[in-house]
Amino acid sequence: MRLMIGLILTVLLLAAGPSAAFDKGQATKVMANAVDGYIRPAYADFHAKASALADATGSFCAATSDDGLEAVQARFANTVESWGGIEFLRLGPVMEENRFERILFYPDRKSTGLKQVQALLAKPDERMTDAPSLKSRSVAIQGLGAFEFLFFGSYPEGIVAEKNGFRCRYGLAVAKNIESIAAELQTAWDAPEGIARHWKTPGADNPVYRDDKEAVSALIGIAVHGLEMVRDQRIRHFYKGKGQKVSPKLAVHWRSGLTMKALTANVAGLATFWTVTDMASLLDDDMRSLSESASFDLRNALSALSALEQPTAERLADDKYLGKLDFITFNLKDAMTRIDGDVGGAIGLGAGFSFADGD
Repeated sequence: MRLMIGLILTVLLLAAGPSAAFDKGQATKVMANAVDGYIRPAYADFHAKASALADATGSFCAATSDDGLEAVQARFANTVESWGGIEFLRLGPVMEENRFERILFYPDRKSTGLKQVQALLAKPDERMTDAPSLKSRSVAIQGLGAFEFLFFGSYPEGIVAEKNGFRCRYGLAVAKNIESIAAELQTAWDAPEGIARHWKTPGADNPVYRDDKEAVSALIGIAVHGLEMVRDQRIRHFYKGKGQKVSPKLAVHWRSGLTMKALTANVAGLATFWTVTDMASLLDDDMRSLSESASFDLRNALSALSALEQPTAERLADDKYLGKLDFITFNLKDAMTRIDGDVGGAIGLGAGFSFADGD
């Protein structure tokens, strides 16, 4: 029923045309909110978490212990969560030089990362213990996925007994590589004349956004495609719907048991991004509830995700568990419809504008 009401509102909005003239000044504030209120702090946090992971890994490799392994695993969980909060930002510096895939190569449909890491462990290549050397190598062996297998995969306690063996030194190189990429991203967004300025000052000479409407359209696209990513590349990768084959070992970060932490971070990041940008400020007062409806859906999905346990084979055979996943995907889809159709139409992006996939 809520979905039907949203569709009806969209049709009426598009038929009536823009609710008001596009407020250029307010649009500039929205872009500044996105950059300074969310994107830059989020990348700074990821850099900090990646640095802590590298430090903990270095300390562990120098003097391996069970407590040290637990410390590394805890820092990894923090890094996964931080990355989850910015994973939906698939544009700008992170999409250059394969940075996104170098941080997390997923979905890995052919298990390329697993095969390549296993091959390295079977036949060690000392070049892989040098972080700068990893940059030019396969993206599948230099990011979070590779690190997870090394410290959570088969016989993880073996890394304690190795005493600074190849597995640990390679893991340290991976951690330092992630830290280096995180530093590059923070530097790029903090540069006074860099991407942040381009986002906040659209114009005819701007290489990124020529005008405010184009910039705001991009923000809506970020939210919509981010929701699609969580639904299609994260949840549907291991659960396609009731009656369909389930694949718990295809879930992101299944080895570390961090699937739901990562997905919760994805949706929490999107929800915060949507709130912080204050897209509602571009709407007439009587239309601002459209933005809040999207936030309501995001909160519903977030609440359900944060209470859901790791998707094991047993849980994916439980109808109640599957029902919760269905509830989450419904709210993600509903949020997409409200952002893409309702808010986009009310702002005045025009009939025919759509980022959604239409299913």
